[in-house]
Amino acid sequence: MAKISGRPRSVDVERRNGISLWRQIADRIRLGIANGTLGGDGRLPPEVELAALYGVNRHTVRTAIAALMQEGLLRAEQGRGTFVAKRKKLSFPISSRTRFSAGLQGQVSARRSRLLTHRVEKAPARVSDALGLPAGAEVIRLETLSEADNFPLTRSTAWFDAERFSGFAEAFAELGSITLSYRRYGIEDYLRRSTVISARHADVDDLEDLRLAPGAIVLVAVAINVDLDGRPIQFAETRFAADRVELSIAIDDVVP
Repeated sequence: MAKISGRPRSVDVERRNGISLWRQIADRIRLGIANGTLGGDGRLPPEVELAALYGVNRHTVRTAIAALMQEGLLRAEQGRGTFVAKRKKLSFPISSRTRFSAGLQGQVSARRSRLLTHRVEKAPARVSDALGLPAGAEVIRLETLSEADNFPLTRSTAWFDAERFSGFAEAFAELGSITLSYRRYGIEDYLRRSTVISARHADVDDLEDLRLAPGAIVLVAVAINVDLDGRPIQFAETRFAADRVELSIAIDDVVP
């Protein structure tokens, strides 16, 4: 715990900034665990100490801890206290042939991807540009969730040319794989043209589907895949739960 002369140092929270107190406390606990000032021995300080440290009541601390337990960062042991969950991060490679199942091979026992929603829509400008389509062309939009050992790992939004890939959503719903779905359209292999990675706070849908607490960070990979002729076939934005995965970039595996 952060201390001065052996006594807890109060950490101010903003009471009128529009962010719930419990969410601010959850963020501070998460940060404290990350920088080693909290839970260094694996155990979180008692609620009463955390309440004194942050200048809030125990109910607020309890709500924050419950959210972090839902997120998977903390775990409770009956009669012993609250502990930092020591879950090893998965390493997900980004290369010229990025594939969800292959990327996690040897790290998890089970992998699956499933369709959440889909629709045909007019392509936003950034989507039509990425796919090399005329402005306003129709595209298929897929919202998907990928899991590792029955725990959500990524949530993705992907767009495909609606004319070339008519029925793609139905194929994915049946097969649970982008790669296998492509084969129904004569595409046996494809390449990653580009990936841009950033980080941000998870939005409402990501919080729910990835089972994250408000304030959680997601890594965002925006990518374009192309067929072997270099024609764009997919534009996607994939969000990874930052506390569950690290992205490994193969810098020597470059698509011409």
